[in-house]
Amino acid sequence: MLARMQRALTIGALLLAGLWFFVLWPAGRPGWAVAGVVLVLLGHAIVLGVEFMFMGRVNRDDPAPPSSAHQRFAAWWGEARSAPRVFCWRQPFCSQRWPDFLPAVVTAGQSPVRGIVLVHGFVCNRGLWNSWMPRLRAQGIPHVAVNLEPVFGSIDDYLPIIDAAVRRVEQATGMPPLIVAHSMGGLAVRRWWAGLADDDLVHHVVTLGTPHRGTWLGRWALSANTLQMRLGSCWQAQLEEQEKQSHRAKFTCFYSHCDNIVFPASTATLPGADNRHLAGVAHVQMVDRPQPFEESLRLLSTR
Repeated sequence: MLARMQRALTIGALLLAGLWFFVLWPAGRPGWAVAGVVLVLLGHAIVLGVEFMFMGRVNRDDPAPPSSAHQRFAAWWGEARSAPRVFCWRQPFCSQRWPDFLPAVVTAGQSPVRGIVLVHGFVCNRGLWNSWMPRLRAQGIPHVAVNLEPVFGSIDDYLPIIDAAVRRVEQATGMPPLIVAHSMGGLAVRRWWAGLADDDLVHHVVTLGTPHRGTWLGRWALSANTLQMRLGSCWQAQLEEQEKQSHRAKFTCFYSHCDNIVFPASTATLPGADNRHLAGVAHVQMVDRPQPFEESLRLLSTR
């Protein structure tokens, strides 16, 4: 569903830009023709700029390390380039390019290889992980990347999807998997794990820019899942009551003082977890940074 929606939006934007240009340029309005094309194709950079402006102001009182103006500008520029690559190419057109990789079930005499479950965030799909999946496959690491739907439903709707993916990987490898989750996906994983009787079904959880305690941008939430991501929402309070505090030791949380979606920055951390700061990195950029991938590989080999 999301891939079709983003495909339609991408094609529609390109058609609108082309129509605008070829109508106004022959009409003797070259300035308006170019300005319209720039606005359609680069309008997302303006929106990102507003997000970074709010983020910079809100983070002033946050205990996370402060970001410099240069770091914020570099993060904005990087996100302005990353966002179209993810939302206009990977997800709408290439989400099935790399299928799940589950080698045959481990048999006697074989050395087992622990697997990974990849969980995306809000308005994303499995195409978000297109930079991870070929590298995991090249190293022979079993993995499953989920699609969380309905796109604008409750986070609770995603629990059966995560459960099925985890059990597929566990069945194929004979070991509990590592779970790597971006943004809202980390909350979905926490909610799923909180309802399990078997704690040993999870090896470790790595989150990237997850609003563990909500986000300031949630004040403009409209959908069920974004309402649950408001700062201090009732849903988050219920989750903290349900989950075991012992789970926190199995979390590694990557966060950034330049995260333009999840801020204040420290809301992407969990007390008791291994919280890792990524300096000067924006929200979507985190997925392609080397540190989360390298740490995930390291965690695969731990007991």
